[in-house]
Amino acid sequence: MTTYVISVPGTFTGTVQDGTKDELARALRPDDPHGTHLGDEEDLDALSLNDDGTFTIRLTVEADTTAQAEGRAHEVADAALRAVGLDVSSAPLGPSVVTGIDSDV
Repeated sequence: MTTYVISVPGTFTGTVQDGTKDELARALRPDDPHGTHLGDEEDLDALSLNDDGTFTIRLTVEADTTAQAEGRAHEVADAALRAVGLDVSSAPLGPSVVTGIDSDV
């Protein structure tokens, strides 16, 4: 198994309260990339918000392959959004991408 740091972009299609954004950041905390060497060095936050309603979720995922890691990250991001009351129509996600691989090699 390899530790991947995966970025999942998304867009809020409407107004989202600051409290909901805070809840989302807390929901992502277990998979926060700060727990990896790369995330700590690069200061990668689990949730980055932009003024235009777009956001990026960065997660740490253990997987055997890049495809598995990207798929798992998308699942975790989607579950966190649903947990705070957002769904695919209010916060659609874009394709996930590998931000880094945390390895001692």
